[in-house]
Amino acid sequence: MSFGSTPLLQRSWYQATIGDFLSHTDKEVLGELAQNAEFSIDESQRDAWAEQISCLKEQLVGLNGSLFFEFVIPRMGSRVDAVLLAGSLVFVIEFKTGQSELTRAAVDQVWDYALDLKNFHEGSHAVAVVPILIPMGMTRSVETTLTPDADRVYRPLCLAPGGLRSAINDALAKADGDPVQVDLWASAAYKPTPTIIEAARVLYAEHRVEAIRCFDADKQNLSVTTRRLEEIVESARRNQKKVIAFVTGVPGAGKTLVGLNIATQHRETGEATHAVLLSGNGPLVAVLRAALSRDERERLKRAGRKRPKGSDPVKQFIQNVHHFRDEYYKSAGPPADHVIVFDEAQRAWNHAKMADFMKRKKGKPDFPYSEPAFLLDYVDRHRDWAAVVCLVGGGQEIHTGEAGIGAWLEAVQRSFPHWEMHISTKLADSEYTASAAIQSACEGGNMHFDDHLHLAVSMRSFRAENVSAFVRALLDCEKERAREALAQLKRYPLFSDARLRRRKALATTAGSRK
Repeated sequence: MSFGSTPLLQRSWYQATIGDFLSHTDKEVLGELAQNAEFSIDESQRDAWAEQISCLKEQLVGLNGSLFFEFVIPRMGSRVDAVLLAGSLVFVIEFKTGQSELTRAAVDQVWDYALDLKNFHEGSHAVAVVPILIPMGMTRSVETTLTPDADRVYRPLCLAPGGLRSAINDALAKADGDPVQVDLWASAAYKPTPTIIEAARVLYAEHRVEAIRCFDADKQNLSVTTRRLEEIVESARRNQKKVIAFVTGVPGAGKTLVGLNIATQHRETGEATHAVLLSGNGPLVAVLRAALSRDERERLKRAGRKRPKGSDPVKQFIQNVHHFRDEYYKSAGPPADHVIVFDEAQRAWNHAKMADFMKRKKGKPDFPYSEPAFLLDYVDRHRDWAAVVCLVGGGQEIHTGEAGIGAWLEAVQRSFPHWEMHISTKLADSEYTASAAIQSACEGGNMHFDDHLHLAVSMRSFRAENVSAFVRALLDCEKERAREALAQLKRYPLFSDARLRRRKALATTAGSRK
């Protein structure tokens, strides 16, 4: 049962118009909150709700709008104490019972809630969002200035309980736009950035990468890079040539998703452009295979069909790179795939590690290749055409025995000069440690630089567009470029500490816990 004029949605534990909320007794509101709670309610939680209800009843008299108590943010594992819709604004209210002072963590919390709604809740994309923090023991408001950012999310207001109505009135007086339609807002979809498993499942269900986008407002998705790679693959097939493309991207930008898209779009056995995604990350391969195989079985079951015994199509297009490499010695022919995608290509083994492995595990002494040269030699067995896509992570430590991306460039230049190279323009940046190899490879002339092969925006952290550039400039001691990148950061939490020894100690301790 809901006391409000609008039926209760599972997303909040209590919903009502402000008029209905004011007409309900405190016990009625508490009862509905307790009834819809997802956990047992103890005395402290009940008392906190009672204090919040009392504050809102005092401050909202005479105001038109709707109130949502304990608004659940799906998949984020969070609940906002209260969301108030009034006029054209969405107010995100977080109470801190028993606190009388402002804390940075509390400000960041309510700010994050507002940003989550703005960027991931479709009903909040086009409206202004005002985060409000109310420490219940505070006697004087400390931050009352209404400061909107370009995305129409205001800087948090930090108010004493008695200052709420004044702040709401001030915001409404300065607001423009049409009133928020409560029913549409409440029922709007909530779409946070998908996990790698969720994204892979969508791709495997025969959707293209356009369906796997970051829902952060106005961010470029993966389509541009994906389309460019499709063009490169098709050109190789049509012109019967061999190509290698290097894709770069900031951490979390979706490089693996680009590889998954190619693999899933060309997964049919016997297809001329059959592709495989190779990864040295065994756990990732196992998890992806398990999730996609489960989905495949469920789809077949719904269609009244069964998968042939021993058949698992998922294993054909997602493989461990080491198992793929082992096929080299089982046949003198080329691999079954014309399109090969190497995830985290910079982690391929150097010559010394490959030689040691082949001697110990395969009984083949004096092995002459690094892993990049070895794998390219295998793919080069195709007489007609082939396409290799190297997904390159930047800013990562290269561990003992890992060749780095320069080994791929050197292998092409030394042993496969007939291969055409398509290189992200960012590959020459210091974080990829490949500038010397690129300069040397440029002498061959069979190289093309391409801006479209770089993924610039992180999908994992939607406020981190410029963080990678800032960190890179900082590590390279490029002061002016670091200042410029820092100026572009929007509300990203950064902290500085001059106590270098303490920072080193913390970093060492953190590393030992991994």
